[in-house]
Amino acid sequence: MSGMIKVGMGDLKVCKTPGVLTTLGLGSCVGVALYDPVSKVSGLLHCMLPDSTQFKNVTNVAKYADSGLIELISQMEKLGANKTRMVAKIAGGAQMFASKSHNDTLKVGERNVMAVKMKLSEMQIRIIAEDTGLNFGRTVEFYSETGKYKIKAVGKPEKII
Repeated sequence: MSGMIKVGMGDLKVCKTPGVLTTLGLGSCVGVALYDPVSKVSGLLHCMLPDSTQFKNVTNVAKYADSGLIELISQMEKLGANKTRMVAKIAGGAQMFASKSHNDTLKVGERNVMAVKMKLSEMQIRIIAEDTGLNFGRTVEFYSETGKYKIKAVGKPEKII
């Protein structure tokens, strides 16, 4: 088995089979795995915020759902992926803090998931599986050979989507 390729917070990486992309501790962040099943090129984005257009001087595109996905697709295409064949699996977007107020700024997880879904739909990329929401963090591993997305959470059974 080839080594794990670590994706940090607000980061993205791409690889060809048999690479495995992993990111730790997805709380309200969303881990978006994109996959071209024909070329077996994969990408993983660990986005922290929904929308880059609300900020000036964005230096890190991977931090945001919208700009991160554009960059992820462009890097995957450089490795031989074809956008028309790409499918997505998403995980994360948890509500990590019990919120007594109905203040939307706290619902970052939910907003991240919505932003990812909106951008993917705009780019005509189908989401074929997801494990999002709830109130716990996740660590994920995406296997470029099989397209399996393994999700681990403390005290929960391992899940493959």
